Amino acid sequence: MSKVNKRKHVMNEALWDDYELPKENQSVVRVLKSKGNNLHEVSTPNGEEYLVSMPTKFRKNIWVKRGDYILVEPILEGDKVKAEIVKIMNKDSIKYYKENSLWPKEFDDGKKEENRINNGDDDDDDLFVNTNRKNINVYESDSESSDDSDSNSDSERGSSNK
Repeated sequence: MSKVNKRKHVMNEALWDDYELPKENQSVVRVLKSKGNNLHEVSTPNGEEYLVSMPTKFRKNIWVKRGDYILVEPILEGDKVKAEIVKIMNKDSIKYYKENSLWPKEFDDGKKEENRINNGDDDDDDLFVNTNRKNINVYESDSESSDDSDSNSDSERGSSNK
């Protein structure tokens, strides 16, 4: 099978949501960080942290990032790596798990954010502030003073170029 065909099949499998409920040995975890070499550190709803491996079929085709939810299945061999990724969860599968009461309550922090937005409690404190630029809020009321500042800035530019 060519690389293109393989990638197409893997992407279809990952994106096509079959809405299959997890088996008794599978669990939903949150990705904390990537450790490299197709290993990811995850956190369970209990707060336990361990490493999971990315199966060969997903490698170089699908990426997971910090904060993503994945379905894992435990593996017996190895001490550090305790599970293997079965499925990367998307919005639809998370919604389906919540409807069937299978979503861990510890991971349900997004509900607070949705309620805050829906209620209109928008805080500007959450917005990103660029600290690399000075915040200049100078408003001039007279057109004469703006003309003076333009002539000053022109003379400054000329002196800086020399």
